[in-house]
Amino acid sequence: MKKYIFTFLLALCIGVVGWLLVLYNDIRGDLDEVVNYNPPMTTQFFDKEGRLIANIFNKEHRLYVKYEDIPARVVEALVAIEDTNFFEHHGINPDAISRAMIKNVKAMGYVEGASTLTQQLIKSVSLTREKKLMRKIKEALLAIKLENVLTKEQILERYLNQVYFGHSYYGIRTAAQGYFRKDLFELNLKEIAILVGLPKAPSFYDPTRNLKFALTRANQVINRMHTLGWINEDEYNDAINDIPTVYNDTLTKNKAPYIVDFAIKILGKDIEDIKSGGYKINLTIDLDAQEIARNAIKYGYNAILDRDKKLQANPINNVIKKADEELPVEEGYFVNTLNGALVSIENSTGKILALVGGVNYEESSFNRAIQSKRQPGSAVKPFLYQTALDLGYSPASQLIDIGRTYEYESDGEEKVWQPKNYGGKFKGIITLRESLIKSRNLATINLVTDVGINEMYKGLENFGIEDMPRDLSITLGSFSISPIDMSKAYSAFSNDGIQVTPYLINSVTNVKGETVSFEPETKYVDSPEQIYLMKTILRDVVLKGTGRRASVKGLELAGKTGTTNSNVDAWFCGFSPTIQTVVWYGKDDNTAMRKSEGGGSTAAPAFSYFYRKYLEIHPELDRKFEINTNVKSSFVNGQKEYYTEISPLPKVQMPTTSESSDGKIIEF
Repeated sequence: MKKYIFTFLLALCIGVVGWLLVLYNDIRGDLDEVVNYNPPMTTQFFDKEGRLIANIFNKEHRLYVKYEDIPARVVEALVAIEDTNFFEHHGINPDAISRAMIKNVKAMGYVEGASTLTQQLIKSVSLTREKKLMRKIKEALLAIKLENVLTKEQILERYLNQVYFGHSYYGIRTAAQGYFRKDLFELNLKEIAILVGLPKAPSFYDPTRNLKFALTRANQVINRMHTLGWINEDEYNDAINDIPTVYNDTLTKNKAPYIVDFAIKILGKDIEDIKSGGYKINLTIDLDAQEIARNAIKYGYNAILDRDKKLQANPINNVIKKADEELPVEEGYFVNTLNGALVSIENSTGKILALVGGVNYEESSFNRAIQSKRQPGSAVKPFLYQTALDLGYSPASQLIDIGRTYEYESDGEEKVWQPKNYGGKFKGIITLRESLIKSRNLATINLVTDVGINEMYKGLENFGIEDMPRDLSITLGSFSISPIDMSKAYSAFSNDGIQVTPYLINSVTNVKGETVSFEPETKYVDSPEQIYLMKTILRDVVLKGTGRRASVKGLELAGKTGTTNSNVDAWFCGFSPTIQTVVWYGKDDNTAMRKSEGGGSTAAPAFSYFYRKYLEIHPELDRKFEINTNVKSSFVNGQKEYYTEISPLPKVQMPTTSESSDGKIIEF
């Protein structure tokens, strides 16, 4: 009988061992995910000063950390509470298994586990839905096998990057930054103890909701380390009594959502795993400028709404509004559709310092700075006038500011176009400079007529403006363009004839540390001398023209207003000696704003706000435009005027009057 029992037990043992060997060979592939560990990692965006803009991820927010960058105290705390014999065992801990089995038998249920850190890693990475017993057997076999493939350090690195810490924080580095706003090397012992105690029950020990339980669990870690002799009495007492500050941060910390969306759109074309590849993306953005830009757009938006409320409160104005069929009269009609955008770049490089795609990203993620194409109105005029200057006109050239009637055919029907100046008046004769300063429509149309549509069309194309009609309507900006494309076009003025393409990405670094840097795209458009002529005119637009509300005390600015028919769009496009900014306001449904809203009254004040506030934090900015020594000057009708060989002063001067330095009126 004993012989049969022995034979049976022997056969059973051989069978079990054989089964385990077969199972051991069958599960070799289950280690691939652990050995070739490649978890989804958070991509981080930084501004030009290295400040974090946003953490972007798909499902798992994970900031990876290599073993050599993990403090020894973190490893000690983890091993102390989870797997004291980690560096001695070979994947499983027989002593722990025996103790757990005895306790479970006594309790007639599962009350204690005996998983090593190696087993926990396997369970986390290669989690199966099989029943617990089979899964535990596989875990044990895989743990033994894994310890023959990876070093202890490699296992710990994977574990500390894989484990979940609550709040969508995967990995201990992510949790350190999320809960304590610190990197790992900045953590104290109590903070470390809180973190290593979290994986057991992330929700229950969540320090943002259950700090008392989290501290109790952390003290267990500290007690264990003290018992093992891994910390001394002073360290123990300091840690036990410490209550760290815990933060309940958002997942992404996205400080510039329009910017980040734009960057992802750019990079996503070439980088498929942009949200999970753990890239470090350095942007050209200045977070200070971005905040000011956002406030500037909000400032202009609120001013429009305030004017609307005042009009609504005045019964006389309501009567006037009702007489105008184009303008709705219901209270607050701006609120749902009114919006704005801003693009600010560095003149010399095209680096985007700030970009705002709307008043409120949470209400609308549509990026009007990039995606919206609107008519520029009179903001197109500098390109037309620059073309004329390059064809021999000068700022002192005389233009005819009178009305004309144009007859044309549309869809087989004869039509008449009679353009007018703002206010309906005309001056007869006016200089090119004065015409642009005052944004005279009739003088501009006559200039385009005299130069020729084809020449003007080629001039606009030279500035990179596309999709234009081949008729006189281009004079008044009857084509569509986005604020960022308008910014590119205007950069020829702000950068002395070298047009730069606005760009957002400085560099991209992958998880291997390989970096790709980006350089500005440039295009020669015109000579510095010719551009300087226009710069002096645009400076006068701000000093004494339609752009007066864009001015900032102590800072030279140049730019141009733009208002389209029925006040649908309001622009101000301008620049300082170092920074260029384009501001736009309008309604998303392309309906009219009030007649009081235009480039000078609506967009220019927001432009001024941006520069005024930016100058407060950057007083070192260049305040004055550099004088181009290749440009000559003389007095025409008592006024200082600039000219070049290409754009000589006219031989015939206009009769006018001017005020001398002593206040007397001199007649010419």
